[in-house]
Amino acid sequence: MAERNVLGGVLEPCGFDPLTGWFRDGTCRTGPDDLGSHTICAVMTREFLEHQRSIGNDLTTPAPEYAFPGLQPGDRWCVTAYNWLRAYRDGVAAPVVLASTHEGVLDIVPIEALREHAVDVPDTPEGLL
Repeated sequence: MAERNVLGGVLEPCGFDPLTGWFRDGTCRTGPDDLGSHTICAVMTREFLEHQRSIGNDLTTPAPEYAFPGLQPGDRWCVTAYNWLRAYRDGVAAPVVLASTHEGVLDIVPIEALREHAVDVPDTPEGLL
């Protein structure tokens, strides 16, 4: 059975460059060992990255031992639900790709908060109408 996203569809990839995901497979899948719930596909912004550093979650410094390249604005990354929610409450939430955000996040973050910051791009131009 395929993993599902917060919209009820099949979980779409989040990013391959840099390669993201708890399992480093490009998706925001989760598992029992993923205590932070890396389930939100977010587009990094300077404000979000600065906020994360200020709370002790430095996402800009590479950590090769964890296959972590360090992020910059514009990168798509599976972030933890808890830290995204904290940024949301602090007014600096990163944009979210709903089709690539795992449904498990809904146990932590309300769908309304995610929708407020949604940046999904439709597959076809007709989807913009």
